[in-house]
Amino acid sequence: MSKEEASKPLSASDASQGFNWWIRTLKYKTGISLTDQEKLAYEQENKVKTELDQCAKCNEYKNFMLQYSPTVTFMIDQINQVGGYVDPDKLKCEICTIPRYGGYNPGMGVQLCANYIDNKWVLNDTLSHELVHWYDNTRFKVDWGDIRHHACSEIRAASLSGECALVTEFKRRLGFLRYAKGHQECVKRKASLSVINHPACKDKEHADEVVEEVFRSCFNDTRPFETIYR
Repeated sequence: MSKEEASKPLSASDASQGFNWWIRTLKYKTGISLTDQEKLAYEQENKVKTELDQCAKCNEYKNFMLQYSPTVTFMIDQINQVGGYVDPDKLKCEICTIPRYGGYNPGMGVQLCANYIDNKWVLNDTLSHELVHWYDNTRFKVDWGDIRHHACSEIRAASLSGECALVTEFKRRLGFLRYAKGHQECVKRKASLSVINHPACKDKEHADEVVEEVFRSCFNDTRPFETIYR
């Protein structure tokens, strides 16, 4: 813009447009005098922006863990060693319609729920959990239609991912036996919460029964780890 152009007074049209923009911005920020249509458009615009921000942050966390997380990098290596391959494009940050951190599908890979994962440590545990499922599916050929197979993998994933780990301070104060018991109870609870969504599961009581039935053998199988990660 030249000095001459900058010094020219605004036309009535330009001034009107500027004023209207200011009024519209003020209305959006305060919510005052918005029509129902304007409110809907504003809410939709904010929703899209929020979801884009959530997915961007989720991908940032994911990329960090793919590079630096001992559990995530170890599990990916172990999956490769048993004949599988973790395609980075199949580790997807998405907006989930039901409250959960993530999920695993043998054909589609891992879903990471960007709108529920609020920090990189939650993503680390979630991705580690789902990679245990991926490992089980590759190594043991899991029949996901069999509720006991499903329960077994959920037990292993909850135990080995680190999501049921207790802080060192708790371990020191409570003692090993109570710590170990607390870990197992956490694993059972999380496994049951997943199994209850299986098509063959009747109710929570049924989920608890199935988890209890297979718990000992599945909990004691720590492959590919030498011991339980806590």
